[in-house]
Amino acid sequence: MVGSSVKILLIEDNLAEARLLQEFLKQAQSKEFTLIHVKRLGEALDILSNYIDKEIPFDIILLDLTLPDSQGLTSLPILSHLAPTLPIVVLTNTNDEALAIEAVRQGAQDYLVKRQVNVEVLLRSLRYAIERKQALECLRKDNKSLEIRVQERTAELLKAKEINQFKSEFVSMLSHDIRNPLNTILLAAGLLQNNDDKLPKEKKLNHYQLIRSAVKSMSQLLDEVSFIGKADTGKLQCELVLVDLEAFCRQLIQETELSTAQKKITIVFTASGQLDEALWDEHLLRHILGNLLTNAIKYSLADSKVHFELIGQDKSVIFRIKDQGIGIPQSEQQHLFQPFQRASNVGAIPGTGLGLAIVKKCVEAHGGEILVESEVGVGTTFTVTLPMIKD
Repeated sequence: MVGSSVKILLIEDNLAEARLLQEFLKQAQSKEFTLIHVKRLGEALDILSNYIDKEIPFDIILLDLTLPDSQGLTSLPILSHLAPTLPIVVLTNTNDEALAIEAVRQGAQDYLVKRQVNVEVLLRSLRYAIERKQALECLRKDNKSLEIRVQERTAELLKAKEINQFKSEFVSMLSHDIRNPLNTILLAAGLLQNNDDKLPKEKKLNHYQLIRSAVKSMSQLLDEVSFIGKADTGKLQCELVLVDLEAFCRQLIQETELSTAQKKITIVFTASGQLDEALWDEHLLRHILGNLLTNAIKYSLADSKVHFELIGQDKSVIFRIKDQGIGIPQSEQQHLFQPFQRASNVGAIPGTGLGLAIVKKCVEAHGGEILVESEVGVGTTFTVTLPMIKD
């Protein structure tokens, strides 16, 4: 039972019976009782409504089941909804066991027949009702806490399952992508070993070139996987140095243009806005812009253009790379930045499916965001926005 003082809200329209209950409470030796008496359910609801979202200043409700504005058990759910933590003891003139059971079923903690009430019966009922309600509230809170923990644990297990599935798929795809260059190496090395004296010099050089190309592909793949691993474990750090962005972009374009000659693709570069020297991570920028430019060229049609815009703003800088290539199906764009994800329309165009995942990680490490707009057969535009740090 709470404290040494018990505050009771009595809802009883019969003044004589209300006074009798008050006299019984005065005779109690072990507790001090404070009784607030109202004659109608409406009055009680008005009082309780003042304490919504606040601590209700009562320990228990004594409820007469025959009121001018409420009859029978209809008062119980209304009171329970408004004051769910308060125990309720119902008072009636009839000794009806079925009514008593239904009252408890609907939320009452006890049931008293008025003519059978005396000091001892009243005090025992009040004490048991309060203690029973407190026990139920503790149980409810424990159940709620347990439910939350179960939900959290379920979410953790689902996440772990998702991660394990991703790891399995990751390993499977990595194994597949490594197996292809390995097969090339084994085949070329076998031909060189078994037919060394029969192969012309030109054929030998071709096999050696295949081996070098396969080794380079494997090395690139492992480097990209290692990069993704560092990013996922939080080891990808941003090392800022002063960079002239426009000069950096022009240099990158010159390097990239070496691979555009065969397809006769023109890179159109424009720079505008505020482009003062600022702090950037050259390594991350090279991964971001290098991958996006390489992809734009790789998936563009011959004799087309790739537009590269650099736009300086007050607190950020925008890189926009637009191609006139094959485009990306709308349904596949949401998975574009996940490792080993490639669009279904790439055909025989080579790639590991890790480039855009690396771009996304680098953009996030720089505190920026990346957006993609694409239409199949029209082209793709990637827009990267990075915050500008001047000191």
